[in-house]
Amino acid sequence: MQNKIVSALFLFLLFTFQLKAQLFPKEGSKLNYRLIGFSFPAENKISKYKIELASGMHNTEDSFAKNIIKSLDCETNKLVAEVPSFGMEYTWRVVNKNNTENNSRLHHFSTGIIPEADTHITRLRIAKNADKYEDAYVFLDGNKALYDMNGNPVWYLPEIEGSNATPADLKLSPQGTITFILNNHAYEINYNGEILWKDPHNGKVSGDSVEHFHHQLSRLTNGHYMVLGTESARWNVGENGVNNNNDVYAMMPFGTVIEYDGKGNVVWSWKSSAYFQTSDVLNYKRPEGKHGIDVHENAFYFDEKTNALYVSFRDISRIVKVKYPEGTILNSYGETYKPGIPEKGNGLYCGQHSCNISREGNLYLFDNNFCHSEYLPKIEIFREPVAEKEGLKKIWEYKSKIRPEDAGKQIQYRFSSGGNVVELPDHSMFVSMGNVYGEIFIVTMDKKILWSSFPEKWNPELNKWDLIYQYRANIITSRMELEHLIWNLNK
Repeated sequence: MQNKIVSALFLFLLFTFQLKAQLFPKEGSKLNYRLIGFSFPAENKISKYKIELASGMHNTEDSFAKNIIKSLDCETNKLVAEVPSFGMEYTWRVVNKNNTENNSRLHHFSTGIIPEADTHITRLRIAKNADKYEDAYVFLDGNKALYDMNGNPVWYLPEIEGSNATPADLKLSPQGTITFILNNHAYEINYNGEILWKDPHNGKVSGDSVEHFHHQLSRLTNGHYMVLGTESARWNVGENGVNNNNDVYAMMPFGTVIEYDGKGNVVWSWKSSAYFQTSDVLNYKRPEGKHGIDVHENAFYFDEKTNALYVSFRDISRIVKVKYPEGTILNSYGETYKPGIPEKGNGLYCGQHSCNISREGNLYLFDNNFCHSEYLPKIEIFREPVAEKEGLKKIWEYKSKIRPEDAGKQIQYRFSSGGNVVELPDHSMFVSMGNVYGEIFIVTMDKKILWSSFPEKWNPELNKWDLIYQYRANIITSRMELEHLIWNLNK
């Protein structure tokens, strides 16, 4: 009998805990977002509910009723809803619509605010309203925020381990989480900003104390994490751009690509040093006759369908295709360097900052195009070679434009770094021009602009809005994807 009582008590406590765990936002919580997944315990035989939301912190029914700003009908015990502002307090309750007398108690939460989410200080100005993808959302690295297509901030990156530094490659993962690089560390967080995964903070691949992460972190569909790092290794530089003096060495920051599992174990890695130290790049010679080279990597794409890794090297305008997991070189796209002959360019792209494979299997990239006088970036699509002597074949390009008021000022916005491009479900391209100019836009295959925006920060000294440097931008293409991120909090 006593065992039955204990078991019944345990089940009761477990049931009570489950009901309490369903209540969200948690009482007194401070949220870093305005799009909120409200949830509450379901009631037997109840099919309709209403969430009432009031501005301010209220503890009495009368005070609450006078400040209600939203009443939202829902047919289940959860609903995603938007509150008006950051930096505000809110009170809410659930009304049982089958019996309006049975109202839940009052619950309280607030929204935080940072300068990047304060629209008096930082904004995403919409230059062209969305003709499509109206329900999409955009991550901006430089703004540390997620915006709707009307330029309203709906989420911001809170302090991560005490740091409010600017992240790199802020984006949604296939698992409905958020990944980025911050202070040379790789992170995965949930919608609340809670850390779900962090790199192991060692140098097992680089041989240093840390891996020196940079540029890009991507979570793979198998749950692993792939990230760019740096390894210092000896480089035989020669004296005249020719690799003929084994006594002349320098330490060079080469790139690494590292794959981690969920426990932080290295499951695979690739080092560019092994490739470069035996490649034609040993013959690299600048046109002015001075030998100098930077072979740092700035982007990658792992094609999980074909087990091919594409690694981008901006300063030599080269993309290397690596066989996974063997690590052997399948192809190299860019200029081939010959002894004593100065660099002349590959004639296809210059200073690319992202590379991807399209749904049709073509290579596409964001080309900073800084080798040419106009300095205007391009988005380009290439068909890869099928025969041994063939090269890349350009099959589509779009040359970015600048605002009419900026005509003739291209040199001010030299597009030497930053920027990226992401193919959308209808084959349109989501583009971040990066650098100081920072325009974010969507362009179709027939080169129609579907949406355009400019991230800006208020300059009180000059009494004007200045453009904000963007490293990259990324997109959540639908409300369904966003809700996957939001409801992950309740798992």
